[in-house]
Amino acid sequence: FYIEEEYYKVWISLINNLGIKKYNNLIQRFGNKKNIWCASKKDLLEVKGIGESLSNLILNQVLRRYVEKHVNFMKKNNIDIISIEDKQYPNILKEIYDPPICLYIRGNKEILNNKSISIVGCRKATDYGRKVARDFAYNVSKQDINIISGLAIGIDSEAHLGAVEANKKTIAVLGNGLDTIYPKENINLSQKILDSGGAIISEYPLGIKPKKENFPARNRIISGMSNGLLVVEAKEKSGTLITVDFALEQGRDVFVVPGNIVSENSAGTNDLIKQGAKLVTDWRECV
Repeated sequence: FYIEEEYYKVWISLINNLGIKKYNNLIQRFGNKKNIWCASKKDLLEVKGIGESLSNLILNQVLRRYVEKHVNFMKKNNIDIISIEDKQYPNILKEIYDPPICLYIRGNKEILNNKSISIVGCRKATDYGRKVARDFAYNVSKQDINIISGLAIGIDSEAHLGAVEANKKTIAVLGNGLDTIYPKENINLSQKILDSGGAIISEYPLGIKPKKENFPARNRIISGMSNGLLVVEAKEKSGTLITVDFALEQGRDVFVVPGNIVSENSAGTNDLIKQGAKLVTDWRECV
């Protein structure tokens, strides 16, 4: 039964444009994933939001045959999948506007419901930004709080490293399938995250490349899984600010480390402080 259930989760994750609302409508009508798999086109079309093209995708035989290849790869590479009904799925993530139906995971899925702080910021970080991110992550994780970030170079990497150095848990959320580590400079870091009992997760099925448009969606998970978001260095028009917008929309606390006023890396962060984000100069103010 376990393998069968895993099979249906992978299949559901492969159906493009099946968001949580349409999925919930299907579950309401059919009761579980297996019954959706067995449904006729006529029955599918009676479900709200499931039009012609989506019902064709649900019934697509090529997609169904592709599932087995996925599951075999996952078994060989210790990749797991959880869906929104599973107890390991982060409860706090269920509260957001459009939670992922499924999460692929490498590593420790038992930590996904622990208290968490996400740390984000510039890729081209200054020495100051890198030191602050690592110090905050080290000390916050020592309080048994997960550090969540996006495995990018710069601030994200330092945040993960701080937790790894404290021998505590950190979770990397990727904008691509777990068959690839992106950026490749962080392959070693990803292994350290797993070795220290952390996890690497993604809503994207295997084979999905790190395309630019995946990252804003990825950012809603980073903020959505966290009790608070800490921003260390962000330029005026930084991608980091997308994560801030999600965090505010999701009702999360936003903490900001002030930066040097003549550094372009601080334009975005200092602006957030002017707009009312909580200025922090000590890790204790985030916990």
